[in-house]
Amino acid sequence: MSIRAEVIQKDQQYSVPVAGRPDFVLARGEGVTVYDTDGKAYTDWVAGIAVNALGYGDKELMDVVSKQMSTGLIHVSGLYHTQAMVELAELLCTISFADKAYFCNSGAEANEGALKFARKLAYVNEKRHKTKVVSFTEAFHGRTMGALAITPQEKYQTPFAPMVPGAVVGEYNSVESAKAVIDQDTVAVIVEPIQGEGGIHVATAEFLQALRKLCDEHEATLIFDEIQCGLGRTGELWAHSSAGVSPDIMTLAKPLAGGLPIGAILTTDKVAGAMTPGDHGSTFSGGAVVTRAAEAVVKRVLSPGFLEHIQEVGDYLLERLSEINSPHITEVRGRGLMAGIELDVAPAGIVNAGYEQGLLLVSSGANVVRFVPPFIVEKQHVDELIEKLTLILEGIDAED
Repeated sequence: MSIRAEVIQKDQQYSVPVAGRPDFVLARGEGVTVYDTDGKAYTDWVAGIAVNALGYGDKELMDVVSKQMSTGLIHVSGLYHTQAMVELAELLCTISFADKAYFCNSGAEANEGALKFARKLAYVNEKRHKTKVVSFTEAFHGRTMGALAITPQEKYQTPFAPMVPGAVVGEYNSVESAKAVIDQDTVAVIVEPIQGEGGIHVATAEFLQALRKLCDEHEATLIFDEIQCGLGRTGELWAHSSAGVSPDIMTLAKPLAGGLPIGAILTTDKVAGAMTPGDHGSTFSGGAVVTRAAEAVVKRVLSPGFLEHIQEVGDYLLERLSEINSPHITEVRGRGLMAGIELDVAPAGIVNAGYEQGLLLVSSGANVVRFVPPFIVEKQHVDELIEKLTLILEGIDAED
């Protein structure tokens, strides 16, 4: 039995079936390319779902992780100080609106924590339990129960109903809808400046500015979920920057540690000041290895020319996607290295055909193929993608 067959058989036998995986087994990676156990190469336009910011085999990142591992100080919990955790917190606060940082292990955990922080702030300031949380159509904030309640998509929620109470849904990018749902009982408003799982929808500056104003008027906490769109993905450090407003809380995760699991909640002093020891915590939060890795990733993103590279290749990606002459593409949208093509056919067929062409692709929303590659992707990889995508789309026409 081949390694591929053995791994797939054992996966089917022993793994909880919550993921539909293709019938190959990835074995190694280098740059923006991964290889399966049969030696086939795939250019990666998924990056572990927008996670592997520096691609595969980055020497600096591996050296930083190895150096911290060599100290023996892998985990001590949040009960104790470590230099690694504090230095990452300082760095993230220095380059953002934030005054304080809290670390956890995933994006869903970051959003769960953000909701708790907002509730505690309202309780301290207003001495009442405000529980109404506003999110928006097509949002995705995670799969844990609190985050799931503010992810208003039937396919995710229905099997796990009833949801945590208090969630209210407004229409994304509609100022009028926001005005209708945000009121004095709203404890928090959470929004993705660019929606990832929901279909690569970009928030307008007007919409984000209106949310800031409404939250100020009603003493609600404004949370920007930049778990997928933040830390350079758009060619700007933060996806909300161009709107000219700042949140009270920002959640981060996916690219932050280059593939190691981490989440972060960045807050103002006002929010952080409502929290006291014991209000929140996590056994694994702020581990020395993962925070050192995150520090290395952030510093690379901040290095001269890095964000400019993302912007340049991202603009090229959107330009080349727009040039594909296919009746099946109804819209191209995105910003930086966060792009999507909306289709009039199911994206699953495109994704599966991509495997045959040596591409890793992923769907988004009901009918979108999204592109969230490592930040180190080059224009030559874009050209290769466009050539292969064109063939795939032409193949759909041939089948018709």
